[in-house]
Amino acid sequence: MKIVQLASCALLAAGITASVDAANVDAGKSKAMACGACHGENGVSVSPTIPNLAGQKIDYVTKQLKAFKSGGRKDLMMNAIATQLSDADIDDLAAFWNSLPGAAGTAKSSVPDNIVKTRVNFPENYQKDFTYYYTIDFADRKQVRKYYANPAAVKAARAGKPLPQGSAFFVEVFGAKLDDSKNLVKAGDGALVPDKLMFYTAMETQSGWGNDFPDLLRNGDWNYAVFTLDKKARPGVNQGECLACHKPLDKDSYIFTLNQLQAKAK
Repeated sequence: MKIVQLASCALLAAGITASVDAANVDAGKSKAMACGACHGENGVSVSPTIPNLAGQKIDYVTKQLKAFKSGGRKDLMMNAIATQLSDADIDDLAAFWNSLPGAAGTAKSSVPDNIVKTRVNFPENYQKDFTYYYTIDFADRKQVRKYYANPAAVKAARAGKPLPQGSAFFVEVFGAKLDDSKNLVKAGDGALVPDKLMFYTAMETQSGWGNDFPDLLRNGDWNYAVFTLDKKARPGVNQGECLACHKPLDKDSYIFTLNQLQAKAK
């Protein structure tokens, strides 16, 4: 009986090993470079709100990625990444993360340097040189955002052409005005009322600026940045979040507000 049990265990172990070996761990490691922006280069995430993937079971990772790919599980960034993956890619990624030692305690990774580094500079004369074209209310964040585009972007939008290298966008982010009961104040047209300026965001594309980003994240040559009120780049900004959100917009030059810019430019 013991011999039979041992033989059965050996066969089971051999089957598990074969299953793991069937996926290409090296290929998974290469593909996982894009995931390092949030989940860490070694599967240990950069934030306690993001799950670690190191040491995760293959079936679990496969199931989650396929759910993100199909849209059965909703997450803007993960849906954008997973829809680019084939079933073989998913198997490779699952095998790679399963091969890593699990994270210890409260271990956390840093966002990779190539994801943090941005080439975007604060456009000092944006109010004069850029064109204001749209305002968006973010009620859930209690924010009002005003959008500006530089001449290169406006010219292309007017002609109905893809945005060229040298295009840049700039956003003023205001806190929305609140009443004494901390409720959002609305203007006569129902729009939120901007109050104090909080910070700025920006995006710009120049030749070669996307070379350092993994293909699963890369938005052509766009880079992103957040600036404080003293016009300094906010340190440690995870461009991976911006890149993943804008990734599905490749047919719109990676811009959420392209239609509004085109309407303004006419």
